Formats: sequence, structure tokens, C-alpha cells
Amino acid sequence: MSHLSERPQKPVVGVSMPHESAFQHVTGTALYTDDLVQRTKDVLHAYPVQVMKAHGRITALRTEPALAVPGVVRVLTGADVPGVNDAGMKHDEPLFPDEVMFHGHAVAWVLGETLEAARLGAAAVEVELEELPSLVTLQDAIEAGSYHGAQPLMETGDIDAGFADSAHVFTGEFQFSGQEHFYLETHAALAQVDENGQLFIQSSTQHPSETQEIVSHVLGVPSHEVTVQCLRMGGGFGGKEMQPHGFAAVAALGAKLTGRPVRFRLNRTQDLTMSGKRHGFHATWKIGFDADGRIQALDATLVADGGWSLDLSEPVLARALCHIDNTYWIPNARVAGRIARTNTVSNTAFRGFGGPQGMLVIEDILGRCAPQLGLDPIELRERNFYQPGQGQTTPYGQPVTQAERISTIWQQVQNDAGFADRRREIAAFNAAHPHTKRALALTAIKFGISFNLTAFNQGGALVLIYKDGSVLINHGGTEMGQGLHTKMMQVAATTLGIPLHKVRLAPTRTDKVPNTSATAASSGADLNGGAIKNACEQLRERLLQVAASQLGANASDVRIVEGVARTLGSDKELAWDDLVRTAYFQRVQLSAAGFYRTEGLHWDAKTFRGSPFKYFALGAAATEVEVDGFTGAYRIRRVDIVHDVGDSLSPLIDIGQIEGGFVQGAGWLTLEDLRWDTSDGPNRGRLQTQAASTYKLPSFSEMPEEFNVTLLENATEEGAVYGSKAVGEPPLMLAFSVREALRQAAAAFGPSGVSVELASPATPEAVYWAIQAARQDDASRNGHARNGFAADGHTGNGNAANGRIRTDAKALNGA
Repeated sequence: MSHLSERPQKPVVGVSMPHESAFQHVTGTALYTDDLVQRTKDVLHAYPVQVMKAHGRITALRTEPALAVPGVVRVLTGADVPGVNDAGMKHDEPLFPDEVMFHGHAVAWVLGETLEAARLGAAAVEVELEELPSLVTLQDAIEAGSYHGAQPLMETGDIDAGFADSAHVFTGEFQFSGQEHFYLETHAALAQVDENGQLFIQSSTQHPSETQEIVSHVLGVPSHEVTVQCLRMGGGFGGKEMQPHGFAAVAALGAKLTGRPVRFRLNRTQDLTMSGKRHGFHATWKIGFDADGRIQALDATLVADGGWSLDLSEPVLARALCHIDNTYWIPNARVAGRIARTNTVSNTAFRGFGGPQGMLVIEDILGRCAPQLGLDPIELRERNFYQPGQGQTTPYGQPVTQAERISTIWQQVQNDAGFADRRREIAAFNAAHPHTKRALALTAIKFGISFNLTAFNQGGALVLIYKDGSVLINHGGTEMGQGLHTKMMQVAATTLGIPLHKVRLAPTRTDKVPNTSATAASSGADLNGGAIKNACEQLRERLLQVAASQLGANASDVRIVEGVARTLGSDKELAWDDLVRTAYFQRVQLSAAGFYRTEGLHWDAKTFRGSPFKYFALGAAATEVEVDGFTGAYRIRRVDIVHDVGDSLSPLIDIGQIEGGFVQGAGWLTLEDLRWDTSDGPNRGRLQTQAASTYKLPSFSEMPEEFNVTLLENATEEGAVYGSKAVGEPPLMLAFSVREALRQAAAAFGPSGVSVELASPATPEAVYWAIQAARQDDASRNGHARNGFAADGHTGNGNAANGRIRTDAKALNGA
């Protein structure tokens, strides 16, 4: 076992315990960024001047009327920026734009003594606009050839030979929607300036170092004059990886110019209309299978809806391409990617970061093709799994290690779920109920862990031991409710060999741990845990030398367990507090900076080849649904999940992440339907689903009636801290099983073997039209084109399945 993964005697990791802030959460005492306003004197409030047009050039901006509003102190415009007027890492996001790029784009900010004064002041600002043509939907952009950013191409094998060797070839297309983060805490920042002109910014951000960097270049000052702290977030899900930076820069600019603290917080409507979403995608594809249903070749093009600026669209697209294989070996592949530029908010990171989009494409293909091949969807998937010992690599060239776990998990889920018996029961139920159908679907996932950009795979920590034996840890990761801080405290306590109550965690700050990566890519525990372990090991080695001198032994024979240093084979012992106090008087350094870098990664973005991931997180889910044939309404009856988290650092936290990720994934795939006004009227480009009343989120009513989550046992990950695996993002994709169950239930209303196309999100409306298509049209069996969702002429703002599946003559003739 590797040094990194080996656990000492009586470790604190692996013990189920509640979230470190759970008590504060449920009692309402946990502080968030905006709560700090009440503790700050003379705060000014920032409010955006939004332009409610999808696209246009500003011809006049008059701020004088706002200054006449009582309580308005200042209006911030581009003329006030002392540094670079840009809030993006790609330098394509003007903080104060002269061209409105989406409906609700903020062009100026008003600072007021009260929030109401700032709001009234913003309403008084006069903006004249020369309206320009706008592209609102992904389809609009594709037809107009509106693209930006990289154009990656991933190739492996000989695709022409692969199709030539295929007995069955299918083609189709698939368009699916994005997703709103809908974190409970909206974007917020509080900026203060001290007597030396240095800025301290409290920000609800997943990436404090990048917030620091953006504020620094907007203000034209070096980074050491800007300190960013993230106390905690009320949810992030990727939506606070890039997008908080500009908002923090507005607050910082206001504080710098007025000398007073400036508070910034979007209300819910502003947050929904001004911040980016998960990228919606359009895919065209051609796939070939041999006579046994094994994939021979895949040719696909994925187009991501990037919105008006690049943001993180390029790495999101790259990860989508890297995950189109999911758990399946595709020997010959060519997958191209493009980023569409539309006049909507700039889409950004969202849990899974492109992985769910790529994986959804292949799962949709297999779900649609299985009936055409005359195979059970479960059998088709299983036949195409990566196999151990075969030397199989992903389409980008990374060997798939632990492939045997895919089949192990797959079989365990079936056993745990009583799969065979329940499928017989469902068949009997469906035969007896013509207007209600049930289905049980099973899908698996393989998700790569690490940032695609190798340089981001590093973490830092600062660990302090005080004279009384108490320990304070600082690390570069941020807490957004996912339990990262809980795990990091467990890692520190385990490494030092002390009880958990001895350890406290400080808020994440850029002046404690510099140059950190975002808490993203499911890498928070791997990177920061490795750094904390490194720092604590330095301290432990120093303390072992002190303990050895006190116990009359060699340091190699001393162990610190549960806060007591003991010598092997002896009754002598030294309490932790006494050990620390002795070390202090011996002038032993009781602080250490830790560092961790993920080894073994390499990636060439130009050739799209390499090994960008440290390992793969694996899992499988079985979902049973019941669907009403009159309305398309459905309920999730039961979910069984087996998920690979290696040796869990904190089982209770991990199970919570799996449950939450699954439900969020189910929301994306079945409920959450983003809609924009696509008319040519005055509200063109307006987000129509800008409240919880119109944007449906999963709630208690969507939870499975029975929900079973099991962590894979004997699953040590040699390359990660204490043998654990990441758990933040992968579980979201377990929800593919919900969508596939809905597809199979809709198909059950039609003749045997019908291929059903299903929109995403698979809303009750979409399921209803899929049922109608299954009932009325069995043309899929002879290869004719269909479109199950758009039968009513409803295009869904580009969110419809828009899918057509065709079978070539070779397939029809059984060649």
C-alpha cells in the first residue's frame, strides 16, 4: 500500500460523523458572506443597472439622474476602472460593457446608503441603445455559424474501417437543456479598504485566488494588496467558480473609490438572469455495432451553448469529449467539439463540468439503439463495458484501470435491488395495467478525477500547533456545504494521531494559502487533503523526535495514537499536550506549510491525447419508475446505488453527497426546464423561468419512495489520500437511470421493440409525447424517421429532443 493511502492505527478518517457546521446550519447561527454586513459599519449597497434587451450597442449612458436620488453616493462606470475593465480570464467579459450581450446585462452599478436608495438610483440611470440582431437559442447560433473558442477533435483507431466492419449503423441527433445552479445563497461579496488602501474582500466564491487575481487587475494593483476570504457558501455547484470574480471586483472598486465598505448581493431574480448555467448541448452522431451489439465506431459532433463569453466553456467542452465513452470501449472514434456563441448569460461550470453532457450522449444513443438491435438495454450496455486485462484505452489514450470494478458494481446493484424478481413483477404489472406502466433501468458511470489542465492539480495548506496542544488548519479549499472541511479535519487528526476535538479549521483566505486552485473537479479532498497530510507529517516527524528524547527511544519506535505518544514494546507514554509544550521549550517549529501535486498526469490539448485523470470514480444505479399514460406524470418508486468512493474519508458525508448528487442529476434530466423568450417582441432573450414558481426544482415529492445507497467495499485507491476517492460530481450522473427508466416505461405503452426518443429534460409533457409516439408509431422497427417530442409542434426553445434516428440499409438487411 502506498504511503499516501496507508492508514495508521485508529484513524479518525473513515468514521461517520456529522458535517462540522451542521449544528450552526440547523440553528441558523452559521454566518454567510451577506450576514457580515450587519457586523460592518457604514456599508454602502451596490445595485446593478440592467439593460433589458438581448443585444445592442450603448449610445448614451446618463448617470446624473441617479445622483439626484436621495441616498445615492456614487455610480460606477467603465470610466472609474483604474486597471483592466474585464472580469474574465479570457479577457472577453468587460466589467462595464459598451455592448449589451444578453437580456439583463449590467452596464453600471449604483452605490447607495441603503439598498432601496441604490435600487431607485439604478432605475433612474438613463441608457440609450442601438438594438442589434440577437441569437437566443443554440439552434439559432448553429444556423448562423456563430461560434467562439477552441475546436477540439478527439480521434482514435480507424473510424472508416470501424464503420465498414459494422453490421448495424445508426445516425441521429440530440439536443438537451442546461440547468440553473439555484444555490440557496445568491452571489454576494463585501469589500473593505484599510488605512493603507489594502482591500479585504469577503466573497461567496469557489476560487478565492482567482477572485483575488481578477480584483487585482481590475484595480491595477498587485495581488498582495488584495486579500479574499470565503467563510462558507450556501451552495455553489460550480456556479461560483468563475462568476463571483466580477461581482467582487465591483464591490472592491466601490470600496476603493469611496473609502467605505461596499456590500454586493444579487436578489434571486437578478441571480437567475445575470449568472450562467450548465451548458446545453446539441449532438449529431453516427454509431456502428457488430452483429453482437458491440460498438465498432462512433462519429459525433458536440456543440455546447457557451452564451455570450467563453468563461469555462473550453474546458467544459473538453471534458464532455473525454467522457463520451462513459463505461464503454469504443475502438474507433472521431468526436469533434464546438462552442456556440449566443446572446444569453455566459454558461459556466456546473457539477460534472461537461462530463454529464458527454456521458448523456452515449447513454441516449444506447437507450435508443437497444430496441433496434433486438437487445435488452442492460445487455447492450454490459456487452460494451471496458474489460480488465485487455489493454483498452479511452478515445484520448488513457488506460482504464480498475475496469473489473465496473462489472463488480453492476452485478452488486442487480443483487441488492433484487433485479430479476422485480423485472418479472413489473412485466406482470404492465400486462395488467394498460394506462400505467412501470420500468426498471440500470446505468453505470465512469468519471475522471483531476482538472483537465494539469497545472491546476496542486494544493496547499498551513497547519499551526499552539502551545496548549490545539491545532488550527488552513487549506485552499472552500466549503459550500459538501463537507470538505469535515474531511480535512479528519485527515489532520488522523495524521497527527490526535482526537478530532483538538483540531479547528480557519476560513479559506488568500493570505494564508496562496495560488490555490478552485474547489472544483471533485478534487477538493484529494488536493487539500494531500497538502494537509504533508504539513501534518512534517509536524509529526518533529514531534516524534521530541517524544523519543523524552521516552528514551528511537523516533522510529514512537507512535502517536489518540493523543498519546508511546514507544513500541514499552509502557512509557507522553500525552499530546505535554509533548507539544516540551517541543515549544525545545524551540521546535510548530507550524508547517504543506503542499501536494497530483503525480502521473499529462495532457496535450492540441492533439487531445494523454492521461488527464488520476483515476476514475465508478458507480451504478437501478431506478424504478411508474408512468401515467394519460398525462405523462411519473414517480420514482425505488433507487438502488452502489458507488465507489475508495476507502471513504467520512462515510456519512459521502452518502449525503451521493444522495444529493443523484437528486440534482434527476432534476436536470427530468424537471428543470430553462426557457427564454424566442419571439421577435420587446422581451426577446428574456429568461422566462426566473423564479422557483416557473423553474421546477426537485423536492420531497420527487424523492424515491425507497432510496438505498451502498459504498463499494474493499476499494482502496492507492493514489489518493488515505485510499479515498472523490465523490462531489460523479453521483450526479447516476441519475441517467431515471431517464432510461422513463424511456422504457414510455416504450411499454407501444408494441414490443419500439425505440423511444425522449427529450431532456424529460418533463411529464415530454414523457407524454414519447408515450403517444410509442402508441401510434412503430415505424422505428423499419427504420423510418420519427420525432416523438415535437409531434405537437412545440420546439421547447431548442430544448426538445429534436432527435431523429435512422438505420442504414446494411442494418435493415441484417448484414
